Amino acid sequence: MRLKLTDGLTIKDSPIDGKGCFATRFFPRGRKIAEYEGERITSRESRRRAGRRKLRICDVDEHWSIDGSRGGNGTHYMNHSCQPNCYMKILYGHVLFFALRDIHPGEEITLDYIITLHSDKKRCTCGAPNCRGTINKVTRTVFSS
Repeated sequence: MRLKLTDGLTIKDSPIDGKGCFATRFFPRGRKIAEYEGERITSRESRRRAGRRKLRICDVDEHWSIDGSRGGNGTHYMNHSCQPNCYMKILYGHVLFFALRDIHPGEEITLDYIITLHSDKKRCTCGAPNCRGTINKVTRTVFSS
């Protein structure tokens, strides 16, 4: 099955990590880039799938997540950067990406993941001057019963 990409995006090799999501048209600052699409799964299922080497799962809320690797539209290839050019906003159960600054054709679209299902030790390879060295910005507290 061929991936149906969102208009304005393409997938290419990334200098950050593996494949990346790149702009094929101009996205002005503040403009919506795309919506994250994929299989809607429970948070419990997202934790079960968290053992994968490459995660393409985005939390919607405390109950639901979206696995972009299944039925996604290319946005699941957005790589992490400590100096991103887009941000994510969740509105009414939809995960949306907006341009933090003008994004020109050919630029890789990047996002600060802030917190993920990855280990807090997962290294960042963004290469930004202000790189913090890890993908997760904040350390999660894990509670056990």
